[in-house]
Amino acid sequence: MKVGILGGGQLGRMLLQAAANYDVTTYVLENDPHCPAAHLCHSFTLGDITNYDAVYNFGKTLDALTIEIESVNVEALEKLEKEGVKVYPTPSAIRIIKNKILQKQFYTQNEIPTAQYVITQNKSDLLNQISFLPAVHKMGEGGYDGKGVQVLNVEADLEKGFNGPSVLEKKINIQKEIALIVGMNAKGQTIIYPPAEMIFDPVYNLLDYQLSPAKMEEKQLWKAEAIARKIVHGLNSPGLFAIELFIDKQGDVWVNEAAPRVHNSGHHTIEANYSSQYDMLWRILLDYPLGNPNAILPSAIVNIIGADGQSGEVHYEGLEEVLKMENVFVHLYGKKQTKPGRKMGHVTIISSDYQDLTHKAHKIKHTLKANSK
Repeated sequence: MKVGILGGGQLGRMLLQAAANYDVTTYVLENDPHCPAAHLCHSFTLGDITNYDAVYNFGKTLDALTIEIESVNVEALEKLEKEGVKVYPTPSAIRIIKNKILQKQFYTQNEIPTAQYVITQNKSDLLNQISFLPAVHKMGEGGYDGKGVQVLNVEADLEKGFNGPSVLEKKINIQKEIALIVGMNAKGQTIIYPPAEMIFDPVYNLLDYQLSPAKMEEKQLWKAEAIARKIVHGLNSPGLFAIELFIDKQGDVWVNEAAPRVHNSGHHTIEANYSSQYDMLWRILLDYPLGNPNAILPSAIVNIIGADGQSGEVHYEGLEEVLKMENVFVHLYGKKQTKPGRKMGHVTIISSDYQDLTHKAHKIKHTLKANSK
């Protein structure tokens, strides 16, 4: 099969690493010839994944297409789907998820528990919502990795909001934030990976480190899995999905957001699970039996992000020290330039001891730095 990936970042890179296990010819469309995935595919096309003609011309000779980021031209994918190209996830699922307004409305329509919200079209709309605070303002489209999100606690914070179509969500008193990776094939069969608990960097609102399987009450896990299944079946799309959920201080479970692709919260599955999220997506794309999502051992992930005040050609400080650590796996994404907050890689730790995982995660976070030369 000839399979194309729209986007050539680190997710595309890891997807291509998993593709090497299968008889598949891979194609990548990306506007940066030096992107992390460029040298790992069989054929690289320089082009804009948001441009109709670029996406259509890239996909029209392929058997199947998938994405590694939501900001793609959905209209071109719809035409390709009509012409017989297999597009996973489906364009209709991407259209819903890539727009946070449509995504929230989808949850409401399908009676999926999500934070109370109002839609604001512009800054004037937002200024009328003082009584709704504290809340979180999210841009309808274009936000990612903490960008396009503002926490608004008091009236003075309203100035930080967005002057365009956005969602204003009631702030939830969060006890724990978890993510579930869900895979569904063309027959509607689903698998769910064990939950990962996410601990966020308060400065960049990026994943700081995570633990999996998350320690949860059984009743909460059942609720989370039921919500995740309902979302994926409601989208009615084969593919791999990351479902991010909140558990509040009362123990209730709420969906935060979904992503229609392989995801940062599933990186640990490369070493820690029998079938990684990347392997699972290839099984779905190639119409092979679904793999085993269970954990081999508990794991933690630490993100390597560009250090504060460091911009330019990257130099990894502390790399040798981390590589000497037992049961630790370093993934560098091949990005030549670092800048503050940029994702440059991640480290996976596996251990049967959660205390060991947490200890090593903190040690790695303070040892391995992405600095500029």
